[in-house]
Amino acid sequence: MLAKRIVPCLDVRDGKVVKGINFIDIKEVGDPVECAMEYDRQGADEIVFLDITATHEGRGTMAEVVRRTARNVFVPLTVGGGIRGVDDFRALLRAGADKISVNSAALREPGLISEAAAVFGSQCVVVAIDAKRRGGDGGGPPRYSAFVRGGREDTGVDAVEWAAEAERRGAGEILLTSMDTDGTKEGFDLAMLDAVCAAVNIPVIASGGGGSLRSFSELFLNTGADAALAASIFHYGEFSVGDVKQELIRAGIPARM
Repeated sequence: MLAKRIVPCLDVRDGKVVKGINFIDIKEVGDPVECAMEYDRQGADEIVFLDITATHEGRGTMAEVVRRTARNVFVPLTVGGGIRGVDDFRALLRAGADKISVNSAALREPGLISEAAAVFGSQCVVVAIDAKRRGGDGGGPPRYSAFVRGGREDTGVDAVEWAAEAERRGAGEILLTSMDTDGTKEGFDLAMLDAVCAAVNIPVIASGGGGSLRSFSELFLNTGADAALAASIFHYGEFSVGDVKQELIRAGIPARM
């Protein structure tokens, strides 16, 4: 088994790291560059940097903040928010990103995935999916609907089917966020993650719900996820990246220390 990755996420609004619950109740928690440097020191395998209001407000990602972050961290950096086309990929990669995360634009124009993969390689293309459970209480299997515009708009697209299509079009990774568990710290949505992992052959990054140390080991023991993304527990100092990795090792799950 390959080592599992622990990935702190920096959600940024107006140049500040913020965190909310279920995509609302947003609060400022720090400076993005300082937070990224701290997580680098703690042993993060990667860092995800998202401008969470870029698409909603019609702005591009803050490239200068990306440059400052990239100059001060030494692990792979994934950047997203407001990505509309290949030119945005190019600008952010030049600013220092290693991978680009695309969500709303990919759902509206799936050809963007193929175009970006052809130009920059699939390893640079991360398709982010914000999904929410729909149904499943009447005995049938749950359905998960993909949302765009920072969780503001339900597309009606099945999230599992969309993940499989994104892979076919050239995505190198899926960043799957459960809107139901986001910020709750009550555990990852294992059922949704298991469904998506079974539908694709590319790495899946689990996001939304990481709270206790055990929630991370349960994620990897019960799903095929390749990485776990978290924000709240790291931002508020409840656990360090090292604490999570020690839990994984204790549970027999390989992690890079």
